[in-house]
Amino acid sequence: MRRVVLFALACAMTLPGSALSAATGDMTVAAFLGRYEALKKKGLFALGSPEIGALKAEGEAAGMAYSARLKADRAAGRPPHSCTPPGGRLSQGEFLKGIQQYPVAARDQVTLKMAIADLMKKKYPCKN
Repeated sequence: MRRVVLFALACAMTLPGSALSAATGDMTVAAFLGRYEALKKKGLFALGSPEIGALKAEGEAAGMAYSARLKADRAAGRPPHSCTPPGGRLSQGEFLKGIQQYPVAARDQVTLKMAIADLMKKKYPCKN
């Protein structure tokens, strides 16, 4: 089932999403995972769900916000939060595994923007 939902999310990434314009990346990890699990339960029926595009858009919005943060830090001369190489990103699997590692009690307080920042810092730490 998880592979079906991951496949559906991957397919949705190739489609233009009107939900992206409304997405902010401020969805909590708890809300995202709840919606993701609901899609997983649908199995193959999830393939046609607009929910896939909405979740994809939230993840992309969080990623774009993080990229903008790094760019603003560089422009202001501040040390970067992470040392992400050009083209560096999280795979869908890394993203899902990473947000699932947050303790259940903390998931309501962590937004996708915060989670992306945490995961990128962990994957691409700056060497001092």
